[in-house]
Amino acid sequence: MKFFGFSHVLCTFAPRMKKILIKALAPIRQNAALFVTMYVLGVVCSQIETADKAKPYGNLWLELFFDLYVLCLVLMLLPQVVRRWVRRVLYVLFYALAVVDVFCLVKFQSPITPSMLLLVGETTGKEAGEFLGNYLTWDVVFSPLGWVLLLMLLHASYAALRERSFFTKNAFLQKLGSKLAKVRESHVVRNIALPVAGLATIVLFVWSAVASWPNKQAMARLMSYDKIGYVEHELTRKDCATLYEPPYRLAFSIYANRLAAHQIDQLLLTKDRVSVDSCSFTSPNIVLIIGESYNKYHSQLYGYNKPTTPYQLRRARRGEMVVFSDVVAPWNLTSFVFKHLFSLYAAGDKGEWCDYPLFTEVFRKAGYHVTFLTNQFLPKAREAVYDFSGGFFLNNPELSAAQFDARNPHIHIFDEKLIDDLHELNANGNANDNLNANGNKGKRPELTIFHLYGQHVDYRIRCPKSRMRFQPTDYDRPNMSRRNLQVLAYYDNAVLYNDSVVDAIIREYEDKDAIVMYVPDHGEEVFGPGAEHFYGRMHSAEITSRLAREEFEIPMWIWCSHRYMVNHPEIANQIVMAKNRRLMTDALPHTLLYLAGIHTRDYRDSLDVLSPNYHERRPRILKAYADYDAIMEKEREGEPSP
Repeated sequence: MKFFGFSHVLCTFAPRMKKILIKALAPIRQNAALFVTMYVLGVVCSQIETADKAKPYGNLWLELFFDLYVLCLVLMLLPQVVRRWVRRVLYVLFYALAVVDVFCLVKFQSPITPSMLLLVGETTGKEAGEFLGNYLTWDVVFSPLGWVLLLMLLHASYAALRERSFFTKNAFLQKLGSKLAKVRESHVVRNIALPVAGLATIVLFVWSAVASWPNKQAMARLMSYDKIGYVEHELTRKDCATLYEPPYRLAFSIYANRLAAHQIDQLLLTKDRVSVDSCSFTSPNIVLIIGESYNKYHSQLYGYNKPTTPYQLRRARRGEMVVFSDVVAPWNLTSFVFKHLFSLYAAGDKGEWCDYPLFTEVFRKAGYHVTFLTNQFLPKAREAVYDFSGGFFLNNPELSAAQFDARNPHIHIFDEKLIDDLHELNANGNANDNLNANGNKGKRPELTIFHLYGQHVDYRIRCPKSRMRFQPTDYDRPNMSRRNLQVLAYYDNAVLYNDSVVDAIIREYEDKDAIVMYVPDHGEEVFGPGAEHFYGRMHSAEITSRLAREEFEIPMWIWCSHRYMVNHPEIANQIVMAKNRRLMTDALPHTLLYLAGIHTRDYRDSLDVLSPNYHERRPRILKAYADYDAIMEKEREGEPSP
């Protein structure tokens, strides 16, 4: 009785308010089929995507209401005839996106991503036909995609029956419709139900707008950057956008590809300007091993009290491996580091990294046979935006052909399989049989790059179970929980396994005139001083001395074979003399050019750590804004770092 009394007062005392409330409901009433079907479709897609996740998107119901209400409100501004056709276009678009998104999720365990869109763009008609023939099978219909197809079928059936006036021609339905029309025109509906529903709509809209605003702000911020790397950095924030429906994922994928395409275009222009004056092929075999997420303080080479790097320690003690003591990475994100590590750009240079040649292009132009063996940056449907951002310039067909003679076709669970890939490439004749340095048929000098998965999270799966040595009971850390001690043990096991992998790579070159350089992309926090309960990386945090030490300081070493030290004693001596120099890895390509004996206008001896003209006091700028040495100097002086 109180409810009807309130409604009566509302409707009789404020007729203008009643009209406003009814108008608030009008966008949904006049686009009822669109609102209902797309709401159900949105919920179905979201539930399918998050079926295997512990925490689905919490604001789904409200934000989906907000989005669809705004869409219906916009449709209200269109003339009735135009609105009808726009709705049809939206049906086709939304259903098609839902089918593609869920299909990709079912077949590739990934919704629409920038990498998937890139792969589609590079697929030929023949490849597309073969793909559809292989994957469009009946089992797909009975997968979660079947729910989307069922909704489409029901909606299409309803639309077809309505188009043929089935609901008005059928006697029973005609009679039922007449009764419903009378109900709609009744006093209770027009003066009570509709205003109350309008009020509920306003309340829901305001509630959903407030609840959805942070995510809408995050979406706008995500798609406001002009560089793909900054997009990746944005996604590391705790308050990053949730692209909870297929249209948003498609929009982001198009946006990310557009940003990458701009840098690809610039790199293609730069590629055509690569020039080499001469090359002495000083080092016939150069190997660069790029690790992942390596905290230097978990290596015995830097004083760790657990036997995590016995092979490296043994080689260092024998004098064949020189360990560098003061090396930092310019970023704590793999993609940023790769762009700095491959480009001859250095922090502080004019322009962008893509305005400068890639050192691999220079090596290949000089006559080196370049092999790239990566366990991370291969184009794949399930690729996260981080891998897309770091690998798009390596995987572009034209740029890849300009940089590499040979590449591995697959990634592996464990890094040691990359050595098998090397053997397979050599056995298949992909190693060099072109003209050598003297212009004769024979083996060319080689640059081989190994890109490992290293200690990338999840640490638990970075080491075979049979090779795990460390257990939580091995650590005297009473301030740490059992769970964190287990994570720490997993990390140290990953470091130990990494030690065996890099030693196996070295063994491939022990009998050759070879030099091997190891450097990871960045560091990693692993329950270090000041963060005893944290592991991983704090991307959005201000760079403090702790972050600089744990996430940016990295291990680095150079190993020389016996033949190499005999044939190149001056370089071996230069390496020893340089081991304590300050270094940031954005300068390493220039050292690699020197080791190869490549003379090019793009080489700068001020960035070559082995050169007597090396600029050791060059500012080492982290994340393009923080001076590493200034931060650590303040810590040594006892002052709080920024």
